[in-house]
Amino acid sequence: MLKIYNTLARGKQDFVPIEPGRVRMYVCGMTVYDYCHLGHARVMVVFDMVQRWLRACAFDVTYVRNITDIDDKIIRRALENGETIGELTSRYIAYMDEDAAALGVQKPDHEPRATQYIDGMLDMVQTLQSKDLAYQAESGDVNFAVRKFSGYGKLSGKSLDELRSGERVEADPSKRDLLDFVLWKRAKAGEPAWASPWGEGRPGWHLECSVMSCKLLGPHFDIHGGGQDLQFPHHENEIAQSEGANGEAFVNYWMHNGFVRVDDEKMSKSLGNFFTIREVLKQYDAEVVRFFILRAHYRSALNYSDRHLDDAKSALTRLYTALKDAPRIESAIDWTDAYAARFRAAMDDDFNTPEAIAVLFELASEVNTGRDSAKTLLLRALGGVLGLLQRDAAAFLQGRQDTAALRTGGPLEGAGGPTGATAVDTGRIDALIGLRTAAKQAKNYAEADRIRRELLAEGIVLEDTAQGTSWRRA
Repeated sequence: MLKIYNTLARGKQDFVPIEPGRVRMYVCGMTVYDYCHLGHARVMVVFDMVQRWLRACAFDVTYVRNITDIDDKIIRRALENGETIGELTSRYIAYMDEDAAALGVQKPDHEPRATQYIDGMLDMVQTLQSKDLAYQAESGDVNFAVRKFSGYGKLSGKSLDELRSGERVEADPSKRDLLDFVLWKRAKAGEPAWASPWGEGRPGWHLECSVMSCKLLGPHFDIHGGGQDLQFPHHENEIAQSEGANGEAFVNYWMHNGFVRVDDEKMSKSLGNFFTIREVLKQYDAEVVRFFILRAHYRSALNYSDRHLDDAKSALTRLYTALKDAPRIESAIDWTDAYAARFRAAMDDDFNTPEAIAVLFELASEVNTGRDSAKTLLLRALGGVLGLLQRDAAAFLQGRQDTAALRTGGPLEGAGGPTGATAVDTGRIDALIGLRTAAKQAKNYAEADRIRRELLAEGIVLEDTAQGTSWRRA
């Protein structure tokens, strides 16, 4: 049985969906005013892995990941750029889609935008106010009255007084309590606004996820995910709003992925160690980045460095080397096979991808030893469950994009930029291999060795087999 670490329970629990055979999952997505960074990449890849495994387990999955397209940062950036909010957000949604596709992230079933759900947000605020859980302050904002919701703090595991003293809370004299948070913001000059019973305004950030998840998945659903930084206050506030308005449990299993660190320091623009996905993909193949993310357990900290990415590239190369001569055939997984059973056991243990990937390496070793076609097919199929190893092996080893993978929805589908592979002149390499073959046939072994050394100096490794000479990147 699948076990999930539930932040709410502070431990692993057997996963029992509300409706047998069906899973409803919501993940907090991106605020679209800039390029996605490595933290976003981890959220996208981690929960893509989760939904892939749930589907592999034959669940009927409805996966929702929202887009925040109205926010203080969005408004400020649009003003700085001299463009409309719609122009700004549309552009960065397109960039986000390109980055996600490059990383092999499948599109969610629903990708709602906050501005499409304003009516539902107004309804929820009115419901909360009618239950005396919300009030309009002198500032004009409508706030949630935290101390009137008895369950506040259950996700973070802290009392109200601990939260009040331990968190940096924006001082606002119009609030009844510093922990009270904004549901509906009063309009400011020059900002976008919608009509409401409390005057012109716009929704608070926490409100949008409660409304969109409830509208698309129902008031009570199975899994809610996001980065660890969202546990408090965002997810805590979602619980308060949703359960306060609907009068029932909101989410059964809360999942949070760990932080991204850079050379053992927190990633931060102020520290100068902040990387966008696009910057990383200029240096590394997108599948290498995906492999690097999945090689760590989703709840652990992910430490980014060139050394770790280089190691991930070498490791993924070993897996693709085992598939070098294998045909690309779709194959059903025999879960009674010992390797497949161990892979399943790892994934059922709170999505333990490091253990699952270790099984892939054991399979690769067996393939390299015996060239067992059944094991080769199993290696590719199990890799596919994680969104890996679906490209033509020669294309990966030679650092080429696999156009077939692009067409069929492989890990590089729709890539919008570089994939980390420096362009090579394949025609020249093939010509040099031909000259080397001719030199060997003429017994001019010195010339053959010279050509091998010349290519090796350029990072090209030649491999001689009974079928002829092939090449790959060093």
